[in-house]
Amino acid sequence: MLVEVNCSGNRAVRVKVDEGTDPRYGTEPYRRSIRDYVNFGFIILDKPRGPTSSEVVSWVKKLLNIGRAGHSGTLDPGVSGVLPVALGDSTKVLQGIANAEKEYVGVMLLHSQVDQNRVKAVFKEFTGRIYQRPPLRSAVKRRIRVKTVYDLDILEFDGRYVLFRARVESGTYIRKLCYDIGEVLGVGASMRELRRVRVGCFREEDAVNLETLREAYALWRDYGDEALLRRVIRPVEEMVIHLPRIYVRDSAVDAIAHGASLAAPGVAKVEEGIVKNQLVALMTLKGELVALAEATASTEEILSMNRGIVAKPTRVIMPRGVYPSTWRRGQQKPESK
Repeated sequence: MLVEVNCSGNRAVRVKVDEGTDPRYGTEPYRRSIRDYVNFGFIILDKPRGPTSSEVVSWVKKLLNIGRAGHSGTLDPGVSGVLPVALGDSTKVLQGIANAEKEYVGVMLLHSQVDQNRVKAVFKEFTGRIYQRPPLRSAVKRRIRVKTVYDLDILEFDGRYVLFRARVESGTYIRKLCYDIGEVLGVGASMRELRRVRVGCFREEDAVNLETLREAYALWRDYGDEALLRRVIRPVEEMVIHLPRIYVRDSAVDAIAHGASLAAPGVAKVEEGIVKNQLVALMTLKGELVALAEATASTEEILSMNRGIVAKPTRVIMPRGVYPSTWRRGQQKPESK
């Protein structure tokens, strides 16, 4: 089922239980201590050409002196652009953006001169659902897969060079796309330059480079100035801004942190548009991410339910004990309600 992606985070919210949140527990994301802010943060990194994505992530760990980081959407060494890098416990959320659509700007070289109208016609043929076999040097099995090319636009011609923009489904190989276009044209083609300009909601104008990250960390380490570091690192909650949200009552948070499913009595508010089996974000009333979960009911059903499960966590982010427990150790783990 296709669900519209909302990058603004502005969705209508319906109230199920009108109650506040206890200020003694938890912290608003932007008010976390700097160490927690880093541990529950991520970077929209502008990856340079040359290193692998894994090498860049390794450099980020060394720059920030942290033990864990991970990226979403591998870029080849010769490709630059947007690479989301999750830090510390935020790596648990990479699942939430793994299937985000990608947008690229690239240069394709035609191996012989071709009429521009012919090239434009073939580009249209490769828009929509296409069959693609991953290249020899890839991290997945080389079996034919069906992928969707949402947009494939020619920006400029210069002799045999074609500047293009592609908006594609996650897992689409642009290098192979160029090769296949060349085969259909009958002259051959290859990708010469490629830059990723967007991953889901994250755009290149929001990306930071490694040098800026180095400077931000040095300012905090040497002078205690957190300002730049807080600008280049974003809270994990922004990482899932595209997901619809269910807001959880304080009394239900710790049970979810222990892996319990969310029951209807534990819901305080719910956003419009949630459908059954959709990936959603479970949030505290302070705006903290508790877990990613699979919705087992729609927005309207959640609002009308007095009992029963409304969401099952797939990845828990909130540490245990941040919010008070409403169940005693030794008891069977409850539904969060």
